[in-house]
Amino acid sequence: MAHETPILVETTRGGMVESRHRGSIVVVDSRGTVKLAVGDVERPVYPRSAIKPIQSALVMAESGAAHAFDVSDEELALACASHDGEPVHVVAVREWLLRLGLDVDDLECGPHDPGDSDAFYDLYRAQGAAGPEHNNCSGKHAGFLTICRHRNVAPKGYLAIDHPAQAEVCRTMAEMCGVDLARAETGIDGCGVPTIAMPLHALALGMARLAEPEGFCDARADACRTIVKAMADHPVMVAGTKRFGTALLHAGRGRFVSKTGAEGIYCAAWPEQGLGVAIKIDDGASRAAEVTIAHVLRQLGALDDQGWQTMKRLGQSTLRNWAGTEVGTLRPTEALSELGLTVPGR
Repeated sequence: MAHETPILVETTRGGMVESRHRGSIVVVDSRGTVKLAVGDVERPVYPRSAIKPIQSALVMAESGAAHAFDVSDEELALACASHDGEPVHVVAVREWLLRLGLDVDDLECGPHDPGDSDAFYDLYRAQGAAGPEHNNCSGKHAGFLTICRHRNVAPKGYLAIDHPAQAEVCRTMAEMCGVDLARAETGIDGCGVPTIAMPLHALALGMARLAEPEGFCDARADACRTIVKAMADHPVMVAGTKRFGTALLHAGRGRFVSKTGAEGIYCAAWPEQGLGVAIKIDDGASRAAEVTIAHVLRQLGALDDQGWQTMKRLGQSTLRNWAGTEVGTLRPTEALSELGLTVPGR
């Protein structure tokens, strides 16, 4: 019987609670032991962009594709990214594709406007138009194309679930997350890539194994460590200058890495303790997912006092109107603020 998902975050306006966000949380170690389960952690969810470090970057690094095409740590971080289409992201994708002998027309993610307002206005002031390189998933797609080049398979149609590149991606995700994906429900992500459902605890296990990959072969273990370091060292490449995800990575100061996904998904990997975290907000609200992941990492001890104060100073739990006036808050409920988490002994 499924557990009822508790209310984790409330949105207030004035003196009234205006919205309530239910969700589930799971913390798992790299052996698959569940350390915390709140809500329904067995229900399959689409991992969306939170799985990118495994979906694109890990396959590139483990297979030797990253080495063969001189993929830098910044580009590995970009392969994990849901970025804002700032110049630093767009230029990196273009230069990466040039090394592959390809161009932006080979990206099958489709165009969308930059998420960063400055980048958006600069683009259109210059009478430009957004291309697929501005897509927030263009780094992941450049990773898929790198795999295609390395495996000497045709890049065209690389998003099809039966394409050799996607077959390799699916195998790797299944092994990392400890789940059989052969009969799993599938959908199409916003960028066109197949998204494959898995239980929330399996997603957390994938993050735990990314954090502590000692049970894998040397090639995979080294690849996991390289990806974690790339994300920790290059937070802006993973998200954007003004994004919550970048601020959280900065606040972690290399202790953990974290990644958002659409529809209220958020994950984290904490190498020091070999733990993975996955959360899902039922109504898909990113704002509630951000509050939840910050509080979970704080209670685990992954986000230390200095990092926590940094996040509080950024006012991520304050709601303001267009004039900048504070009008409400995003606050944790007792179900979230009193999880009773302790750092497990090793």
